Amino acid sequence: MRREPLSVVVITFNNADTLDACLVAVDWAEEIVVLDSGSTDDTLAIARRHGARVAVHPFDDYGPQKQRAIDMATHDWILNLDADEILSPGTRAVIERALIAPRHAGFRLPRRERMFWTVQHRLSARNGHLRLFDRRRARMNDVEVHASVVADGPVKTLRAADFVNAGDADIASRVEKINRYSSGLVAHKLRRGQRFTGLRMVCYPPLFFLRQYLLKRYFLNGWAGFIASVTGAFYVFLKYAKLHEARRAVSTPGRRPAGGS
Repeated sequence: MRREPLSVVVITFNNADTLDACLVAVDWAEEIVVLDSGSTDDTLAIARRHGARVAVHPFDDYGPQKQRAIDMATHDWILNLDADEILSPGTRAVIERALIAPRHAGFRLPRRERMFWTVQHRLSARNGHLRLFDRRRARMNDVEVHASVVADGPVKTLRAADFVNAGDADIASRVEKINRYSSGLVAHKLRRGQRFTGLRMVCYPPLFFLRQYLLKRYFLNGWAGFIASVTGAFYVFLKYAKLHEARRAVSTPGRRPAGGS
């Protein structure tokens, strides 16, 4: 039986360092769509070299930009990747089997993280991300910073599949990102009216560290796994600390909430 045709969707901004490896790993797909937001490096040239359909649109937020790229695609089955994500060898075959008469609205793919000078150990726990889906039954949500695909229907994890996030090559990059991301989430958490901020700020970071380092077996990654667990716990702390700060600013005349423009 023939499988469903596939469109690979990638949004970009100055991703010349990683885009080539990303697109090489998916050059078997029927279509590659690259939506750029004004790159000044060789990103667009690399995309065109791989035969991608290329368009440019100003970036307003991650979710809307991804949805624009999805809407540009010709085919209904979408593989949604970031420009620094690379399918591992063997994942193509797993995806192609899943797309033969699929009964699910989408499929999660386990992701291995780059941990500074190494890549996450295969025996440590990998988080599954909904990246392969039928766009007729799925779309991006509106969560700031961490927008993701939500599906209207059953979703299955392809445990034999794998892809690697090639970001965070050093600790400084990781710290800069978590500072930016934690600020970006404040408005979303304020709208949700998330409660028990102080309790979460005190209790969740150490629990997060223990879950990552022990239960998810990040200790298999040596010092890189330890540092990744600590910075992850710091990210959790910053999210709730900045939310606490924003609430104080809202309740104090003349002060502006964190993350405001």
